[in-house]
Amino acid sequence: MVIFRRIAFASLCAALAVFVSPALGQTRDRVVKPTSSQPINAPTSPSTPVRTETGSASRPVLTNEIRIVRNDAAYEPPVAKTSSTAATRSVASMVAAGRAVYNMDASIRLDAAIKERYGLPYRYGSTGPNSYDCSGFIWSAFRDAGINFTRGSARGLWNEVEQVYGDDRFKFGTIVFLNGLGHVGIVADENGFYHASSSKGITYSPFKGYWQNRIVGFGRLRSPPADLK
Repeated sequence: MVIFRRIAFASLCAALAVFVSPALGQTRDRVVKPTSSQPINAPTSPSTPVRTETGSASRPVLTNEIRIVRNDAAYEPPVAKTSSTAATRSVASMVAAGRAVYNMDASIRLDAAIKERYGLPYRYGSTGPNSYDCSGFIWSAFRDAGINFTRGSARGLWNEVEQVYGDDRFKFGTIVFLNGLGHVGIVADENGFYHASSSKGITYSPFKGYWQNRIVGFGRLRSPPADLK
C-alpha cells in the first residue's frame, strides 16, 4: 500500500514539472487593448498638418486662379449716369456762349427770381409769394425779371409763345410745355428745367427719365422788350 502511494506521488510530481518548468523560464507581457474615440476604419491623419497663410492648422490655401465664365451674348454693361439734380452751367456762361434767350441783366434777374422761390411748395392756382402752381411760378419769375405777359394757364401760354426747335430749345429762359399742355417750366440748359412740381414744389428736373416722353414743345415770348434781347 505504501509502495502504491509513493508511485502515485512520484507520478504527480513529474506531471507538475512538465507544466511549471516552461513558465519559470519566461515572463509574458500583459496585452492591453487601447481605447479610442475614433472609429477603427477612420483615415489616418497626415504626419504634418497643412498650414494656411496665417500659420494655423486648417484647410489648405487655395492657389488655383479663379475664373468666371461669362455669357457675352447676355452681358449688358452698367448704365452710366446721364442726368443731374441741378443745372450744370451757370447763367453767365450760358449768356456768354449765346445759350440764353435774354441779355445778361435780364437772365441774371430771371435766375435770381427762380432761386429765390426754389424749394417753396406747390399749390394749385397760387402765384406766391409762399406757394405756386406751375404757371403761377412762370409768370411771377418772369415778372421779377422785367418780362411781363398775361397770367394764364399752361395751355393759354402756349398760344402766346413762338415755338422753337433745334438748339434754341435748350437756351436758358426758353419755356417748356409738358403733359399735354397741362404743365410748364423754364429751361435751365440742355439737361433740365425749373418748374413747380406737385410733389416737390419749385425744383429742377432733368429731361431724361420721367419727363423725356412728356414734352409737348418749347417756346419763347413772341415780343419780348427790345432792351432784353
